[in-house]
Amino acid sequence: MSMTFATNSNSFLFTCAGQYPSVSNSLSPRLVFAVTTDLCFDQRMQRICGSLAAAGYRVQLVGWRRPASPPLLPQPYQQHRLRGWFQKGKLFYLEYNLRLLVYLLGQRAAAWCACDLDTALPMWLRASLGGQPLVYDAHELFTEVPEVVARPAVQHLWRWVEGFVVPRARLAYTVGPALAQVFAQRYGRPFGVVRNVSRFDWPPAAPNAGSYILYQGALNVGRGLEQLLEAMPLVAGRLVLCGEGDLSAELRARAGRLGLLASGQVEFRGFVLPAALREVTRQAAVGLNLLENTGLSYYYSLANKFFDYVHAGIPQVLIDFPEYRALNDAYDVADLVADLDPRALAAALNRLLPGGDAARAQQLAANCRRAAPHLSWDREEKVLVGLYADLFRAPGM
Repeated sequence: MSMTFATNSNSFLFTCAGQYPSVSNSLSPRLVFAVTTDLCFDQRMQRICGSLAAAGYRVQLVGWRRPASPPLLPQPYQQHRLRGWFQKGKLFYLEYNLRLLVYLLGQRAAAWCACDLDTALPMWLRASLGGQPLVYDAHELFTEVPEVVARPAVQHLWRWVEGFVVPRARLAYTVGPALAQVFAQRYGRPFGVVRNVSRFDWPPAAPNAGSYILYQGALNVGRGLEQLLEAMPLVAGRLVLCGEGDLSAELRARAGRLGLLASGQVEFRGFVLPAALREVTRQAAVGLNLLENTGLSYYYSLANKFFDYVHAGIPQVLIDFPEYRALNDAYDVADLVADLDPRALAAALNRLLPGGDAARAQQLAANCRRAAPHLSWDREEKVLVGLYADLFRAPGM
């Protein structure tokens, strides 16, 4: 069997030529995934759905259309975005779950795949009504994200949802070994690990071409962004932030008060599509991956930006949390900081920027090039496809 699907969102071909378990076109299982994102910027789900489609499954990804959402890009799987009135808060989650359930009632699938707890109840109910398996894809430890931890009543509700759904999932997996261990200890069941790694098809960065510090990701609470802006007056470089989030307006206001916008030292680029983001990343001098220890989800996180920086061949300043420390012990691609003190951040950044410790920056960049082939989606997708193959080989399937 040989199948090739083209996609212009990240400019590569998914090719399957006997490397996956054979799935018949006429009898191939249909998988429906649900997320609360708008699909265009969800690189993890683009990889997961693309790889499963390349393995022969019929895949649909369901998301949510935002007011500023760009048109959907062609993908090797079906896409559908729900629409509604609310975009955040309790009313959003209520409306999303109701609209998702109504939509799912008109669909058929061999398995229903909930991505995090905010999609889990309608997916469980649809799976139960049809007698098909539920899959739980945990992008994070949802009950321990800062926005939930800060509100005990909300956390209690999501813990109930987690305790109800996770034991009922036929297949469960998450983004890193530490989170898998937390889930396994809580529920006494195995969790697979499919790391959020980009595919290793990046063109090499030109030596010493980087000209700015890059943060890519959500502008949310607990990402160390307030401290980063406070550090920037002490940094001999420019900061580019790609992404939006709950703190977007507050961070822009803070940067304005610090004079960082008027001087051009900080630039907010908003949402950037994956293909364009790769080019932005390749041109950076240093990448940032900063988090506060405000919950187990962040403490045990393993974000895709870590791997994107490695594939782009750029050093990074990284928070010293367990998953990142373990990878850095193995590959030495980053300088770690113990906390988010602005002076410590500024010192770490200045060390890796032009005019700092050139030998250290070059060493980290060289280590990135050596590590990149070992930290690739090409490896992770084999684990992913194996998990789904096992699901459909299970008794009763």
